[in-house]
Amino acid sequence: MIIVSALFILSFSIAVPIVLRPFYYWHINLLKLPQTTGYSYDQIRTAYDEMMNFCFGLTDTFSTGDLRFSESGRLHFVDVRFLFLLDLAVLLISGLIMGTVWLLKKKKIIEPYRFYSHTPGYYGAELLAFIFIAITLLSLGNFDRTFVIFHQIFFPGKTNWLFDPYEDQIINILPEVFFRNCAIAIVVILIGLCIHFLVADYRIRKRENTAF
Repeated sequence: MIIVSALFILSFSIAVPIVLRPFYYWHINLLKLPQTTGYSYDQIRTAYDEMMNFCFGLTDTFSTGDLRFSESGRLHFVDVRFLFLLDLAVLLISGLIMGTVWLLKKKKIIEPYRFYSHTPGYYGAELLAFIFIAITLLSLGNFDRTFVIFHQIFFPGKTNWLFDPYEDQIINILPEVFFRNCAIAIVVILIGLCIHFLVADYRIRKRENTAF
């Protein structure tokens, strides 16, 4: 259950900024994309929506509205689609497992094993919080380098994520600042969930100690 808890926290944190499209819409005017790219607000939003529809498996045809894209760029988003759907699958499965265990525990059918009286969520949260705080601190000085390392890890041996702004115009409406803010949102949500699990563990232990 420790691994399941950690996977739920991680997959949920990643899912929030990519599932909630208003998070991107907010950036359109914030980053003045119509002025800097020459595309209208509607063109930008349509291109983003069509790209995300493909990445979430809502359509099997990749498109970006009025914006051009190359075959190399399309293939990159095929890889992105796999990662997005994998994250959602992990979120669904881990969520179902945690929900089922919680329900069975509530009905006193099972009692998950607790290491040193801590809940599995405690250890999953503690591990992820430590890892992501370390990653965040290392990234503060050079997000560009972190961005490159991320792509090298998740798209090994490929360079099609290095878009030509003329051939793959979608990159013009996806500035690095947006990706940085996505990363910040993921870390904030993740740390928030970790704190929730740690506090829940503390309350459970306090309640049990009070009962004796």
